[in-house]
Amino acid sequence: MTGSSIRRRRCSWRPWVVTGARSGDWLFAALVRAGFANQPTSIRSGDGLVLSEVYVTAAVKCAPPDNKPLPTERATCQPFLLRELENLPALRAILCLGAFAWDAALRALPAGGHAVPRPLPRFGHAADVLLPGGLTLIGSYHPSQQNTFTGRLTEAMLDDVLASAWRAIGAA
Repeated sequence: MTGSSIRRRRCSWRPWVVTGARSGDWLFAALVRAGFANQPTSIRSGDGLVLSEVYVTAAVKCAPPDNKPLPTERATCQPFLLRELENLPALRAILCLGAFAWDAALRALPAGGHAVPRPLPRFGHAADVLLPGGLTLIGSYHPSQQNTFTGRLTEAMLDDVLASAWRAIGAA
């Protein structure tokens, strides 16, 4: 699962994704409902959160001003994302939270040896693409306040894409 950074300041990345920002609260509550997590909050490493069949990361490790990453920031962070993907040998699906994460995944996958079709699949909420080699790419609107307050993303919509992720990894 990849998204853009949910932190507020540039270079405030921590080695774990935490709740405390509304987008993280939304995400972890949905992970609990879907059976991927045991608790809806995580405020620090070692606080009891256990994830099952899921790894959460951010495509950009530092939150830029106005939450608008620059292409140079995405490029700077891509090697970190590649290393994370390399350490997931049983990877079967990637759920991208937002178009930026979708684009970051499609840029990182070929660099990591995964084939992607041409033309590149387009992002959309609930987009579900089986890539060559069997990896599934799933799109979801990011659980930002802008999307959740306006109803562009609802809890039911996020639950539906997480159910798609379960099906894609063969765990449903």
